[in-house]
Amino acid sequence: MAATVSAIDIAVTDVTAAIEFYRRLGLEFVRDEHWPNDHAGCDLPNGVHLMLDSDDLRGKTTNGWSPPATGRVFLTFEQESPAAVDAKYAELVAAGVTGLQEPYDAPWGMRYATVADPSGNGVDLFATLPTD
Repeated sequence: MAATVSAIDIAVTDVTAAIEFYRRLGLEFVRDEHWPNDHAGCDLPNGVHLMLDSDDLRGKTTNGWSPPATGRVFLTFEQESPAAVDAKYAELVAAGVTGLQEPYDAPWGMRYATVADPSGNGVDLFATLPTD
């Protein structure tokens, strides 16, 4: 049987801050009743489950793990239009989110921008550019 990706787990420095950040992108997380400050999950429309684990919990459940100096995960959120990429980037930066790459027209035919979540993980925003 081929491997199937069923969940993505992101280690974060602060679960509450991460939940608030991802809420701005349209995701609603549910805190785990056993570890409400350390674990939350969100079912995505494509059947994948997205999880947030505190660095503390990840360190307790994975021998030898420690948080990297900067994020190594990039989640990508499709926006409805190139203008929506610009608007979402501006909204997030105005709310204090760190912008990593201002919106630009990428050579692969998309409007693209990147911000950092509260733990430094990259979050790409994109929309397909209209063809002439």
